[in-house]
Amino acid sequence: MASITNDLKYPDTQIPQLDPEKRGHEEEDIKAGDVNITTTSSSDPSVEHDIAPTPVLLRGRIARWNDKIEGLAGLEARGITRVLPEEKHGGGARGYLQMLALWFSINMTVLNIITGLTGPLLFSLGWTDSVCLSIFATGLSACGVSYTSTFGPQSGNRTMILGRFFMGYWPSKIACLLNIILQIGWGIIGCIVAGQMFSAINGKGLTIAVGCVIAALLIGGIATFGIAYIHVVERWASIPQLFAIFVLYGKTAKHFDTSSTFFGEAGTLTASRCSFFALEFASVIGFSAIGADFYVYYPSTTPKWITFAATWTGSWIALLICNLVGIGIATGVAVNASWSEAYTISSGALLLECYNGLGGFGSFCVVILALGCVTNNAPCTYAGALAIQVLGRYAKAIPRWIWCVFITLIELICSVAGRDHLFSIFENFLPIMSYWVVPWVTILVEEHLIFHKLRGVPFNWEAWEDKKQLPIGAAALFAWLAGWAGAIIGMSQVWYTGPVALRIGGYGGDIGAWLSVAFAGAIYPGLRYLELQKFGR
Repeated sequence: MASITNDLKYPDTQIPQLDPEKRGHEEEDIKAGDVNITTTSSSDPSVEHDIAPTPVLLRGRIARWNDKIEGLAGLEARGITRVLPEEKHGGGARGYLQMLALWFSINMTVLNIITGLTGPLLFSLGWTDSVCLSIFATGLSACGVSYTSTFGPQSGNRTMILGRFFMGYWPSKIACLLNIILQIGWGIIGCIVAGQMFSAINGKGLTIAVGCVIAALLIGGIATFGIAYIHVVERWASIPQLFAIFVLYGKTAKHFDTSSTFFGEAGTLTASRCSFFALEFASVIGFSAIGADFYVYYPSTTPKWITFAATWTGSWIALLICNLVGIGIATGVAVNASWSEAYTISSGALLLECYNGLGGFGSFCVVILALGCVTNNAPCTYAGALAIQVLGRYAKAIPRWIWCVFITLIELICSVAGRDHLFSIFENFLPIMSYWVVPWVTILVEEHLIFHKLRGVPFNWEAWEDKKQLPIGAAALFAWLAGWAGAIIGMSQVWYTGPVALRIGGYGGDIGAWLSVAFAGAIYPGLRYLELQKFGR
């Protein structure tokens, strides 16, 4: 199979040798019940194994069509099958810089500018409050994706497969399902923002709905071709994005109201600070559920500290640049009549108005920013398709590219339907999604550090779908549900405010994520100790 030219040297043949369902008509004589994807390396006959066979769903003409599609230049045929050490590329200094470039590009997007807008515009916070909260919230949340990313090179497994080693085979499927919803949700938001911006440029000549369709197709196209294309696109995509954002800053900085402050009671200010911090945190923490997906081809010997540092640095710097520009523009809406009027139309119209006076060059910059939604969400759609495969053996038997097409259709339809409710989605969807990711990451960190690192017990990454070798998952499930309970009593949303959240200010501040960490973190170690004593795994 031909592969796209890239410096990371992905294997030319990306079909795993132990994936018979990827062989299509070449394996028509194999019965579904006879197919076994992988085995553990243990030679101890006393060790029990339970590896469900993967059915062969593509046969005959359909299988041949699939082979032709997967034979397209650079299209990644691999699904969730573990990347073996001999299948990995060289890595090195250039590969480490690619890590930084990947996450810098993913987060160098207009979506993060819009997240910054919410501080002054939704929560009525001033410049200083918004900037300080943004700096610390994004820096903290970037630690999540940086931590999970370190397992990609070492294990060769995708992030949701890693969840099996921390939550068990069956309980991890719940988190996997929520992750699918999260990644699709991000894709929908990206399509809406891009659609608004395309429409703002073309006026009545192109509706927001058509813009959403264009964005969805671009996102789906990159995601369908797979990881090699994602790395190549992301390597260069941040350059025009950075240029357009610097132009935006240069054009709007004089209108930033850096003296703006919050007007209201002290309690209400505290509540608004908590809620904006939660929103900023939630806008990034979701990447923790896909961090390892893009590093599985890196050598197993890749230093963890380099993986963490490169991912965190790339993410945080990009987030900071975009958020600060968004906050600055938001402070100027109240004192700039043309911005205020444009804001009533859409966020895309507001950004176009910010470029007003630059003529066609300003419109060109808006197009660049709109395309940033594509580079931000293509990796999410790619990871969402992999997460679907983790749900079960039948889902795994369907090629990854088909699931990418399926997700693209969902994002297209939902973005067109919800194109007039962008800020409502930002305000309600993002914090809710953080409520499941935060306790999941908490359990991952404690399992890794307490029950493996401190005990000197290595992970058996080869047992990625062996139910008998993976944890039972009862302790993780109970701790995760406890984390949800903490989130419920601490959340502050339009449709519900928890009793603890109500005690912050006059109407409630969102501290659901932090109570979730506290509940899950306090309960998991004890339950996991008992689980190990009882079951030994």
